[in-house]
Amino acid sequence: MKITKQIPKPTEGELELLTILWERGEATVRDVFEAVNERRPVVYTGVQKLMQIMLDKGLLERDATERAHVYRPAIAKEDTERRFMRELSDRFFAGSAAQLALRALEMEPASDEDLLEIRRLIAKKLS
Repeated sequence: MKITKQIPKPTEGELELLTILWERGEATVRDVFEAVNERRPVVYTGVQKLMQIMLDKGLLERDATERAHVYRPAIAKEDTERRFMRELSDRFFAGSAAQLALRALEMEPASDEDLLEIRRLIAKKLS
């Protein structure tokens, strides 16, 4: 995964394709097209074009050694999540991660596992 230069923030459409690639690790355009097409109708060339744009932007890497090129994410899911959360925190909560977390917890009940993880994180921050 690249971490060198500043990678542009992915659009909603790009995030949809990145999510598929984060789950699979790598895939061809056909694989990604079929995964998106299960959720909503898309055209193959539209997915292909978007993946080419993502490659040009540095969001994807491509292995062109095989006939069907294989793509993989050039950015880590966790890094992308942090980036979006930081932006959300800055834009709506004056940079307060605590306020962001409180709003998120108000939205819907957290599972016991999630609450345990939150407690662990708080304990780690306090120590």
